[in-house]
Amino acid sequence: MYFKDRHDAGRWLAARLEVHEGTNALVLALPRGGVPVAYEVAKALELPLDILLVRKLGVPGHEEFAMGAIANSDVEVLNQRVIDSLDIPKPMVDAVIMREREELQRRNEHYRGGAPAPDLKHRSVIIVDDGIATGADMRAAVGAAEALGAAHIVVAAPVASREAVTALGKIADDVVTLATPEPFGGVGLYYRDFSQTSDAEVQRLLADARALSA
Repeated sequence: MYFKDRHDAGRWLAARLEVHEGTNALVLALPRGGVPVAYEVAKALELPLDILLVRKLGVPGHEEFAMGAIANSDVEVLNQRVIDSLDIPKPMVDAVIMREREELQRRNEHYRGGAPAPDLKHRSVIIVDDGIATGADMRAAVGAAEALGAAHIVVAAPVASREAVTALGKIADDVVTLATPEPFGGVGLYYRDFSQTSDAEVQRLLADARALSA
């Protein structure tokens, strides 16, 4: 299954999530790529949109390879198997975490004006990304939503690896995807246009979503 772009994928994904239309659910996007997808979901289901900030923890020297992820509320998800197999010392892991925490704070200031995380207590949340490969980012996001008191957590993405779906199914209440190809490859393979989502686009879409739900 191929999507034209993230907005197209979001419209397809919204159709699979229509059971949540008109409920008290909150759509939470993982910036940056998840925002255009989540915007279309929130718009179609007439639900409010916010973001859940998560940062991948890249292996030093091979940053594209994840050894875990962090999210707001001091949530950390470490892949101890990767850390042990590469013999990465704890001080080095701690240094990466500290650097990414600083980036989380910067992004919160940039995207949300430093506002606190949304109140998730007793609410259903739909956490949306443009795709799920290893699932480290999404596991951190689910952990953050739990820490913030969410009552029901749905993970949603247009495309995901089967391994990630299985793992996320153990910690989320529901996992919704449109395709789980095997072998997976990478998220970008399933989009005709997978150009980077800019900070400006994230800010614009969040502002548009607030205007729609006002």
